Amino acid sequence: MAKKKTIVVKQIGSPIRRPAEQRATLKGLGLNKMHRTRELEDTPAIRGMVNKIPHLVTIIEERG
Repeated sequence: MAKKKTIVVKQIGSPIRRPAEQRATLKGLGLNKMHRTRELEDTPAIRGMVNKIPHLVTIIEERG
């Protein structure tokens, strides 16, 4: 069975004074505090969310 590809995403920006849509995207990624990291499945939906808020998150590692 093939191993699923994952990416490790880190929050680098604060959602304070950001539009509600950007805050909701951060929550959807499972991030809500500065410097938190999450390992997420590498899907087009997750990539789209990360690309929507590149000023708030960064991809620190790609596994798979």
